[in-house]
Amino acid sequence: MGPTPMSLTATYKLSARLFWRDKGMLPASVITPLGLAIGMPTLMRNVTAGGVTAAAQMFVGTLALILSGTAFLNITVALTMRRDQLLLKRLRATRLTDRQILLGEVASTATQTVIVMVISAVAVHLLADVPLPRDPVLFAVFAVAGAAVMATLGVAWTAAIPRGELAAPMTLPFFFLAGLASGAMGPIVDLLPSWLHPFFAALPTSAVVDVVRASYGPGTLGSDLAAAAVPALVLAVWAGVALLSIRRWFRWETRKS
Repeated sequence: MGPTPMSLTATYKLSARLFWRDKGMLPASVITPLGLAIGMPTLMRNVTAGGVTAAAQMFVGTLALILSGTAFLNITVALTMRRDQLLLKRLRATRLTDRQILLGEVASTATQTVIVMVISAVAVHLLADVPLPRDPVLFAVFAVAGAAVMATLGVAWTAAIPRGELAAPMTLPFFFLAGLASGAMGPIVDLLPSWLHPFFAALPTSAVVDVVRASYGPGTLGSDLAAAAVPALVLAVWAGVALLSIRRWFRWETRKS
């Protein structure tokens, strides 16, 4: 029996309420990624010879920072803290099923992430003259898919975190890795050994960035579908890994010492 709409609505609203009320996490999970996604392209627009082209390339890369910060980092820290506070255990004592609780968390986090991505796209259009996506449907589909996959991976990653205060430090490396691989931190990746490049390309954030870059550039429906094929497969594989990991290792309460 699948989750009922009413149950999903309740868990979705609870997660969204806690998301926006968590003043400790908002700087790391919303304000910082949003500031980088808007500020860095605007800076590139004004200080580089490439102007708008450089700003657009930088903006697309910074979407990896939003995905890893607003989706992955946020849900990892939030669920780990709620686990330590026994909130997850108390939710399991209600009529909600495990699937409903986690699906509500993932859906809520993915929604906030997509909102931040859209705000960033509009802001850089207004402030740095970066054009809106040529193919907004392609942008939207992979923004939603990427946010959902990253949030699901965040749920899975909580199993590796022993206690809440270690959640952010154990998640930040993924934030920097995603930014490095996408080019959001400059062309540093080009200076690294070539054998690392396939690893960077296989990251879920890189898959989203590749497709979004195609949605901004020239193309047709056929070329867009071709550009989306491999990234879609990458996201599907990561989603499968995340779901299997959650089923096997996710913990609803702290380990007893």
